[in-house]
Amino acid sequence: MPHLHFKGKTFVQNHHLAVPFHELIPVKSKGLSKKPSLHDNLILQGDNLSALKALLPTYGGQVKCIYIDPPYNTGNEGWAYNDNVNSPMMQSWLGQTVDREDLTRHDKWCCMMLPRLKLLRELLTEDGAIFISIDDNEVHHLRCLMDEVFGEDNFVAQIEWQNRYSLSNDHKGICPMNEHVLAYAQSGSFKRNLLPRTADKNRQYKMSDTKGVFRADNYTCNKTAEERPNLYYPIVNPNTGEEIWPKKTAVWRYTRERHEENIR
Repeated sequence: MPHLHFKGKTFVQNHHLAVPFHELIPVKSKGLSKKPSLHDNLILQGDNLSALKALLPTYGGQVKCIYIDPPYNTGNEGWAYNDNVNSPMMQSWLGQTVDREDLTRHDKWCCMMLPRLKLLRELLTEDGAIFISIDDNEVHHLRCLMDEVFGEDNFVAQIEWQNRYSLSNDHKGICPMNEHVLAYAQSGSFKRNLLPRTADKNRQYKMSDTKGVFRADNYTCNKTAEERPNLYYPIVNPNTGEEIWPKKTAVWRYTRERHEENIR
């Protein structure tokens, strides 16, 4: 698997292990409960790296869903690298505002993200998932980091959401109209939490057999064998044993492997 290389990576590779554990201290004045408690809904105030390490002893492997909204690193946010890593180069980064003129801003962003992603992964349940908002400035770097930390096989989706509905008149290139949400699973145990099927969808299932209700599906698509040779193959009629080919002007909708899955 390809790996992303950036300045400081060797120093932050195991930094999440060196971050000390901190005790979570409830503050009555900032909560709504009559008696401060750590066994209710929590809002943590503090450095997020320290907060994640503080959560780990109690909540490690118990979090079903994580959503984070890290700095997009646009060069206009004014964030600073503040992780106290044992490296002269990275010590010189401390407290320095990361702006568009900073030639190491992508390196600093990756160094900031890597230990946090590793701790977040430790918090997830086996069937859990993480969702991360990001834009074009760092989405390519984040994909590489997530592949490395979570494994590329656990990539679920890169969800696009439209965040603009009018063009910028002063934009000098192609105006971006969307941002991204990266979704990764902790493992293959993750399953989509599907909404209940609506009455309108239920009406499409008009047929039934001994295994239950079903609907007829169009098993071909309007591509030619020349365009999609991998979708042009014979399937066997289960009643007669006869081989059936699609018309020359069409191919099967599914690959041979997916067809075998459908049969199973």
